[in-house]
Amino acid sequence: MTSPSLRNIALAGASALWSLMPQTSFADQKPPNIIFILADDLGYTDTSAYGSRYYETPNIEKLAADGLKFTNGYTNGPNCQPTRAALISGQYAARTGVYTVGNIDRFDWRSRPLRPVDNVVALPGNKTTIAQSLKKAGYATGMFGKWHLGNKPAEHPSKRGFDEAIVSNGKHFDFKTDPQVDYPQGTYLADFLTDKAADFIERHKDGPFFLYLPHFGVHAPYQAKPELIEHFKNKQAAGGHHDPVYAAMLASVDQSVGKITALVDKLGIAENTLIVFTSDNGGVGGYQKAGINAKGVTDNSPLKAGKGNLHEGGIRVPYVFRWKGKIAPGGVTDTPIISVDLHPSLLALSGAPAPENQPLDGVSYAKLLEDPAKKLDRDALFWHFPGYLGANGDSWRTKPVSVVRSGDWKLIQNLEDKSLELYDLKNDIGEANNLATAQPGKAAALLAKLDTWRQEIKAPFPTPNDPSKAGTAPKKKKNRDSADD
Repeated sequence: MTSPSLRNIALAGASALWSLMPQTSFADQKPPNIIFILADDLGYTDTSAYGSRYYETPNIEKLAADGLKFTNGYTNGPNCQPTRAALISGQYAARTGVYTVGNIDRFDWRSRPLRPVDNVVALPGNKTTIAQSLKKAGYATGMFGKWHLGNKPAEHPSKRGFDEAIVSNGKHFDFKTDPQVDYPQGTYLADFLTDKAADFIERHKDGPFFLYLPHFGVHAPYQAKPELIEHFKNKQAAGGHHDPVYAAMLASVDQSVGKITALVDKLGIAENTLIVFTSDNGGVGGYQKAGINAKGVTDNSPLKAGKGNLHEGGIRVPYVFRWKGKIAPGGVTDTPIISVDLHPSLLALSGAPAPENQPLDGVSYAKLLEDPAKKLDRDALFWHFPGYLGANGDSWRTKPVSVVRSGDWKLIQNLEDKSLELYDLKNDIGEANNLATAQPGKAAALLAKLDTWRQEIKAPFPTPNDPSKAGTAPKKKKNRDSADD
C-alpha cells in the first residue's frame, strides 16, 4: 500500500499539473457518455494498478494513470448479487431485500442459532434502475454481460431500462446468451461481450449513451484462452498471486478495458466520456489466514479474508475513473465510496431526475472527480448481512453480521452473539488487532451509529432458530459452494 505521505505527494503533483491545463467545470459540461465496466470476483490487489506483481493488467494500470484511483472503494455486498442490486438501484440491501445469492437454504443454517432473513432473488420490479433514470435524460442504454438480478422475462435488463441487452454468465466458452446470439466456435465470453459493447459505442458515439459492461470474468469456472495460460505458466508467483489460469482470465478482462478505452479515444469522444472500472466484491482467497476452511484462487493481502466475508478482503475493491480533460491524470484519493453512490453520482453528472418514491442511500461523488481533495458530506458507510455464507464442512465465510465504517474506524457486530470487533483501518488495514475491549468508548459510539441506521432503514434481523429441529431440514449439499452463482 502507498503511504499517506506518498499519496498526498502524488495527488499534489497531479493537481499542480491539472491547474496548468484548460478546464471546463462539470456544471458547464453537456451530459457525458458513461461506460461502467464491472469485473466479477476481482480482488483489491489483483491488478498492477493496486500492487500485483504477478497479474498483468497494463490497460487498467493506464486507466488509473490517466485518471483517478480510489484506495477505499467498497462494494455493498460480499458477493455478487447484493452489490449489483445496490449499483443499479442506489439502495442498501435492507431496502431491496437482496442480501445474497439464491434462497436461504443454499447453506445449512439450521445448524446455527439464527434463522436468516429470507432473501429476495431478483431486483424488485418497483425499483427504478439507473438505466431508467438516465433514459429520462435522453440516454441510449446498453448492457452486455452478467445481469444477476432476475432470470424471468420481466426481469431481463431489456425490461429494466436498457434499450439493448444481452445477458450471459456461467461459462467462459460454449456459453449461452439471452436472447440467443450466434457466435463462432471457440469464442471467449469476455471477447464476445467486448465486441458487443464496442459495436454499441460506435453506433451511439454522438451520445449521450450509458454502457454497462459487467464481465463474468474472473468468476469460476476458471477457464481461459490457452495462449494466455501459456504466457503465465512459468512466471514466478508473487504476493500470493500464482495461478496461471486466473491470471489469463484477468488478462482477458484487461484487454477488454484496453479495447474499449482505445475505441473511445479513436472516435474522438474521450473528453465527453466517463469510464469507470471496478469489481463486485473481493477476490476468492485469503480464507485460510482468516481461519476459514475454504479454498481460494487468489490472495487479497494485506486485506483480511475474501469474497463472502465482511472483512476488508471481501468488500474493498479497485475503483478507477477516467474522463480526459475533466479528471486530472494520476490522482489518488483515500475518500471512501460505495456501490450505492453510483446512482446519485450519475444523476448529478447527467442531469437526470431522481427516482420518485425511491430514496437513494448513497451520495454523489461527482465533485471528487473534479477535485479529489474535496470531502463527501457523509458520516459513515454501512453493511447489513442477516444470513450465512458457507465454506467447507462446518466452516463459514460469514455468519449474520452488521458493519459500520466511520472515518478510519470500522466496527463489526456479529449478530449470533452480539460480539464486537473494532479496527483502526488507518494503522491496521489487515484487521489483525481487535480494539473493542481497549477502546470501549469508540466501539459504543460506532454501535450507536449502526443502531440508528438500522432503525432508520428498518433493517430486518435474523430470528432465533431451534437447532433441535435440524433433523426436519431438507438434505443439503455440504457448505462447499464459494462460487455463489
